[in-house]
Formats: sequence, C-alpha cells, structure tokens
Amino acid sequence: MQYPAHHLEALVAVVDHGTFEAAARALHVTPSALSQRVRALESSVGQVLVRRASPCEATDAGSVLVRLGRAHALLDAEAAAVLDPGAAGRTRLSVAINADSLATWFHGVLATAAAWDDVELRLHVEDQAFSADLLRSGRALAAVTDEPVAVQGCSTERLGAMRYLPVVHPALLARCTGPDGAVDWARLPLVRFNGKDGLQSDLLARLGVAPAAAVHEVPTSTDYVAALRVGLGWGMLPEPQADDPALGTDVLVPLPHPAVRPLDVDLHWQRWRLDSALLDRLSAAVRDAARVLRP
Repeated sequence: MQYPAHHLEALVAVVDHGTFEAAARALHVTPSALSQRVRALESSVGQVLVRRASPCEATDAGSVLVRLGRAHALLDAEAAAVLDPGAAGRTRLSVAINADSLATWFHGVLATAAAWDDVELRLHVEDQAFSADLLRSGRALAAVTDEPVAVQGCSTERLGAMRYLPVVHPALLARCTGPDGAVDWARLPLVRFNGKDGLQSDLLARLGVAPAAAVHEVPTSTDYVAALRVGLGWGMLPEPQADDPALGTDVLVPLPHPAVRPLDVDLHWQRWRLDSALLDRLSAAVRDAARVLRP
C-alpha cells in the first residue's frame, strides 16, 4: 500500500507537536485540512492512528507510520541535498540519549556536529533502559540504550560501558553510622534521577538491604551531582563526573560496604536500518566519542 507523503507528514506533525492546531501551524495549513489528512490516512489503513488526548499520541499502528514518515522525510531531504545542494537546508535527526551520557562522553558528538551545516539535532533525554522505546514509537531515528537486542528495523552495536560509583558525602555518612561503625541503611537517604532510575535500589537489593526511608529525586545531571555533593543522599555517580574536579566531587567518598562495587552498564547504539549518509555520519561520530567508555 502506498501512503501519500503529505498524509504521513501530517501524522508526524501531530505526534511531534501534541495538538492538531500546533501541527497545522507548523505545516502552514488549516487545522481542518490537517485533520482531513490524518483521517484519510486512518481510513486507508482501517485503524485509528492518533489518540486524541492532551497531548496527542500515536497508537501502535500510528507508531509504525510515524517511523515510515520520518524515514521518508530523512531520505527525501538527503535526495534534495544531492540534487540541489544550493537549496538544501538542515535535516532533523532525532536521537534518544540518557542524561549521564549527554553530560559526559556525548559532548564529543556535539563538538563534531557543531561543524555540520546540514543537520539539526533533536535530543530526547531518556533513561538508557527506556530509550529504545523511542525507536519503537518512531520518535527517534537512533538511540543510546542498554538493550543489546536490536529493535525491529534497527541495527545495533556495543559502544562500551559506563561505570557508576556508589558515593556519599562523608558528613552524611557519619550521621548515619552507628557506634559500632555499621551503616544504618534505613536512615541513609538516597538520590535518584527519576522514577525510572533503578541503579540505587538495585544495589540495595543485591546487598540484601531494606529500601531507604527517604528517596530524593533530582532529574537533571548537574543538579544530581550537586545534590550528592551537599549530602542530600548517596547515589550512583558516573565515573567521568566523579573524576571531574570542576564539579567538586572530590568531597565524596565510596560507600563503606565490603560488597559494594562499581557498576558497569553496557551501552549500545541502535539506529534505523536506512541507507542514509547523515545517519552514517552521526553513527561514526558516536562511535568515535564513545572510545572513552570502558571496553
């Protein structure tokens, strides 16, 4: 079945912008015209493609066509650039990336991309355990993920491992240590990035320790480091940040437990299997920047 490009474009715009009105403004058409395009696409496949909620979201069937629409847009833009280089603009590349990678080794990718005049990066920050979901939904063309098995329609390659160190401020540790020198884990609060961040609770489970009584959430990378540095709680800190004197993390100390060890999280690069020079170039930049990760 052939799907008209302007119908796919309308579907992608609704998912990206969240409402039919915002999508219509982005495409410079009326909301009625845009709605007709989406309805025509739904009629052709015989399924609902968009959940009319706030914001609008693609259904499972809609996600398939969102991916198709993004692939068409990418390949069309590359073809136009080859045929008429003078008129070529920037092609959008959407990438899912976990916050810790974005705050550390992915800076190398940004530095490389700064020299590109034909690319517009759109980064979606998502936990490495969930970033592959953005590939499945069509919101991202590529992702840094901890999933080694390729999402359908994607290729995958291992980048290396991000090492996490369980650290704490010594003043907080002293307050939560008993006269016998044992840590009172029930009193020792922890800091996690958000509800999807399971690194700290996984460590406690491996130690056979009850969950912390206080669990703080600090959902930005730099502020997470600051929270650990001032003693809000203990947490798993990426090794590059633990070794960065500019962040002031030299005040932090390892958790004093004989079973506590650094945790290595394998990272993988997944991208759509498209014959795309731009995706190839982006993948090469990611591969090069990831050389700083542990083998």
